[in-house]
Amino acid sequence: MVRDRYLIALDLGTAFIKGAVIDLDRLCVEHIRRVPFPEPIVGLPPLWCEIDPARVLTAVRDVLQALLASAPDCGGIVMCGQMGGLVLCTESGAALSNYISWRDQRLLQPHPSGQGAYFEVLRQRLRADERRQLGNEVRPGLPVSFLFWLAEQKRLPAEAAYAATLTDFVLAHLCGAAPALELTQAVGALNLETLDWHYGVFARLGLARVRWPALKDLREPVGFLEAGGRALPCYAPVGDHQCALAGAGLDYGELSLNISTGSQASLLTPGLETGDYQTRPYFDRRYLNTITHIPAGRALNVLLALLDELPTAQGRPLDDPWAYLQQAAAAASDTDLGVDLAFFPSPVGERGAITNISEDNLSVGQLFRAAFRGMAANYQACALRLSPTRAWQSMVFSGGLAQKLDLLRDLIVAELPGPYRVCAETEDTLAGLLALALVITGRAPTLPAATQRLRQHAQSLI
Repeated sequence: MVRDRYLIALDLGTAFIKGAVIDLDRLCVEHIRRVPFPEPIVGLPPLWCEIDPARVLTAVRDVLQALLASAPDCGGIVMCGQMGGLVLCTESGAALSNYISWRDQRLLQPHPSGQGAYFEVLRQRLRADERRQLGNEVRPGLPVSFLFWLAEQKRLPAEAAYAATLTDFVLAHLCGAAPALELTQAVGALNLETLDWHYGVFARLGLARVRWPALKDLREPVGFLEAGGRALPCYAPVGDHQCALAGAGLDYGELSLNISTGSQASLLTPGLETGDYQTRPYFDRRYLNTITHIPAGRALNVLLALLDELPTAQGRPLDDPWAYLQQAAAAASDTDLGVDLAFFPSPVGERGAITNISEDNLSVGQLFRAAFRGMAANYQACALRLSPTRAWQSMVFSGGLAQKLDLLRDLIVAELPGPYRVCAETEDTLAGLLALALVITGRAPTLPAATQRLRQHAQSLI
């Protein structure tokens, strides 16, 4: 059983690669470092989004090197990261492809059969029970979707390759070991009824020869990283969505609204329940009923970019508009101006709109108040999809936008009345990795026990 005081935590996010040192005695995260996630490769066909895996590895090594200098006696590495995406690699972690990001939308291109887009053809080949067993996680940005596209294009490697997500590829490469991951990172390819890879779906889609990472317990190392004459265990990577909710201390009876660049509404359940939503594995063999990709920060940035176009063209781009936007939106009155933020495919639509414009209501304050009001209506609709009977007693807000936008929270609570709390952690994924590290090192038997211990510690500091 690992009893080291320090572990290194890594979060391979979409915008940043973050890292920190976890102090398991003081129950804190320190020495936080972040570097921008590498930009997509330029010149690719429309809808494609690929990143050079070598640049990702360089960024991870830079963060690791700095953290190892801050904690030379660390006892191992824990990791979470972006879910979806695909890297084909060898058994020793050598890349055989670029990283095809979860943002890549090539599955929306027409299939040569004339039966619609590649994604439509993929869905047609799956039975309803298979889609349910996958947790209704059938969408364009997942490894299975990209593998299907490669198979239909006859671009799969001649020899069997591993289908890795970004996190398991990175750890495999750093350790020179076969890719492996924890259940929460296996979204869209896991049979939730057996908690194993859905080999029946793989065969149906022509992917029988593809190799899949080993599914490991949270406490199991994937391999060992040689650093400073020591072999550091690298533990199975977990999904960043579930990790963030672990950092927020999500419990039964709480409706989670995680609002940042993207956003999700989620409910924790002790057993498998499927419905008009996605179902994902959670820690300690529990499940998460969730609706993801609800428009949030990414969509609001579309409005910001419009407002910033003229000052940028004049060489005076906006510095930090959020303080003014919050103030203006809070001071504005409700009007019939409507803003639908579904500027991208989402569970609430895929064609955004600004409606009922008049010369009296189109101001910055009223525009963003209407946008926040539209977001609140979306969260209400998604919450009722998760549980039409409102089977929650309270809400927990987490994520940067939910934490800093008081007006947005107020509008959501008006639509979903009841008690709520706001997660105090600004780095929710790193906080989640701290909680999971307590389990990995045997300091807590389960995640609920770990989060309870962290809450008690936080209260003792007040």
